Amino acid sequence: MTPPSNDKYLISIIGRDQTGVVSSVTGYLFEIGANLADSAFAVLGEAFEFSCVAEFSAGAAVEEVAEGLEGLALLDGARITVTAFPFALSRGNSATITHIVDISGGDRPGLVARISEVLMDYNANIVRMSSKRVPAGDSFDYRTRFAINVGEGRFSALEAALYNTAGSLRLNCGVEVVESNTAAGT
Repeated sequence: MTPPSNDKYLISIIGRDQTGVVSSVTGYLFEIGANLADSAFAVLGEAFEFSCVAEFSAGAAVEEVAEGLEGLALLDGARITVTAFPFALSRGNSATITHIVDISGGDRPGLVARISEVLMDYNANIVRMSSKRVPAGDSFDYRTRFAINVGEGRFSALEAALYNTAGSLRLNCGVEVVESNTAAGT
């Protein structure tokens, strides 16, 4: 008897944003036997980006998954990529969010690079990051949010470095501690 297959795929979709995309994609994946692990969805301008790791205990071919997604009406014209996912699905401790860092203000080219360098200097792992442009009168403000994992012993020094870096860029900085009992589920 052949043991059941355990195929894991990274599915990435970029297309024009419209209501029902997540429902259509996840409904199709459920119908073909996918169990979703980590997944993310974001609106990017007029587009969307959806990515997930899908596990198929009964097996599934990359081509079949991709062709099925391409057949969904809401994904007409979308760029769909389905590739093998060779990594374990379990997350280590460094993927638990311990703090949220919010940086906001005017446009500052290089902001993400500067803040991520500070985080790296203090051995903080970026678990999630998002950045968005928000209308502010006749111009735009930007809000960048980092969900990070950092050891408690390094947090005070990191927090000071983040405030100093944001201040040198004339930006606002806020840091929030995530309670350990809620961080486990993120």
